[in-house]
Amino acid sequence: MEEVKATSAWVASRSSHVIVDSSGLQTAVDKIQCPIPKVEWDFEGIHYFDGGPLTVQYLFVLDALNFCFWPDKDLSYDHLASGLKTALQNDKHAFDADRLQTYTGPQLRELLKWPRPLPLEDERIRLLHEVGVELERSFEGKAAKLVDSCGNSAASLVGLITSHFPGFRDHALYKGHQVFLYKRAQIFVADLWGAFRGQGYGSFNDIGSITIFADYIVPAVLRQMGVLRYSSALSSVIDANDEISSGSEEEVEIRSCSIYAVEKMKELIWTKFGKKVMSIELDLWLWSVGIQCPSLQHHRTLSIFY
Repeated sequence: MEEVKATSAWVASRSSHVIVDSSGLQTAVDKIQCPIPKVEWDFEGIHYFDGGPLTVQYLFVLDALNFCFWPDKDLSYDHLASGLKTALQNDKHAFDADRLQTYTGPQLRELLKWPRPLPLEDERIRLLHEVGVELERSFEGKAAKLVDSCGNSAASLVGLITSHFPGFRDHALYKGHQVFLYKRAQIFVADLWGAFRGQGYGSFNDIGSITIFADYIVPAVLRQMGVLRYSSALSSVIDANDEISSGSEEEVEIRSCSIYAVEKMKELIWTKFGKKVMSIELDLWLWSVGIQCPSLQHHRTLSIFY
């Protein structure tokens, strides 16, 4: 996690398309001095939860596929989470490691009850196969064994995931410097922590080390709040709903500056109000603001990482 924080700060210090506005930070922090909403896991809604290893398997499959919904205006995270939940309720072996290795695009669509090809469907299938192969090879087919190997450390679990599963290696090159973002690996940790309420498979002694999950919505909210300022050229591209290339300077700056900005927000909240908040809590608050604003303009990048 220190690599994520350090490289995001490095990008922010050299960014030309995205600026972290210090006055915007101050204003945003003043607005959120009220208690940050606690992370509450959805036990009875869109997610599968049985309190055991099958929940861990479900969450790992979910977060392996948790990316790129916007090209299909009707598709959302809720469709993915609830579709996988229903599939598992209908067949407890649906996410066994050997089964994950054999799914096709049409079969995944059938699991999700989705009527047409999914965005980046071939990539989703590739990642399902990757998860199945590596879980079988190194963790007895069980994501719970992966979690057991981390010693109750969120940072160690992120490291294990990114070392064993290439599809979670959310890296970028920026001006010749490697940048680490790790959105989906970190959100798996956060999902475990939320689902198990910090106990059992969700017990991590360093959960506060997790950063925000740099995606589409959180940067857009930070921009709307005045925390992030975009160049006129970048603003025009985003406001026109034009695509930004994955790995481009603009995209890396948007994501890295978002991480850096929220780290600064945490520092300011502590300095001004004596309150310690976690990135997970701030991410939830920013996300909740974003999803309540249907007109929010987010950047559009085809990526397997978010």
